[in-house]
Amino acid sequence: MAIDLRDVQDVYKDAGSDIIFATFDLKREDVASDKEMIANLADHLSAFINSLNIRYPDAKLATAFGFSRKAWDYLFPDAERPKELEAFQPIVGPKYTAVATPADLFFHIRSQNSAVPFELMSEIMEIIGDNTVTLDETHGFRYFEGRAIIGFVDGT
Repeated sequence: MAIDLRDVQDVYKDAGSDIIFATFDLKREDVASDKEMIANLADHLSAFINSLNIRYPDAKLATAFGFSRKAWDYLFPDAERPKELEAFQPIVGPKYTAVATPADLFFHIRSQNSAVPFELMSEIMEIIGDNTVTLDETHGFRYFEGRAIIGFVDGT
């Protein structure tokens, strides 16, 4: 599938000062339990986000959740697959490449307040923790006025 860069989801603009990227694989020990977990996540994720946005409006919480084709095929083998749900391939841009991650679930959580992404990830883990294996969890933050971690300010 060709990707039109004008149509992709904006995950960087006004990214906030604090970010969590987390990827998970389903344990695949019990498909019924995994389906129940996904349904529970689908039932609660919007409510968690809305609650945090109401309580901390200045935090500007933004969240993206990705679901892999292999997870869909495992959980819903007899269901029609969404038309655009494909195995993630690397996206090569003019300057950067988004590598293909093999994970079943991907979360990108960003905010202006480090407590807010932490709280949302904690709520998510309460639901998915028993059914998943954490592949990667990366926390990012904006360092003093956007300086380099060594204190350098680029004046260009």
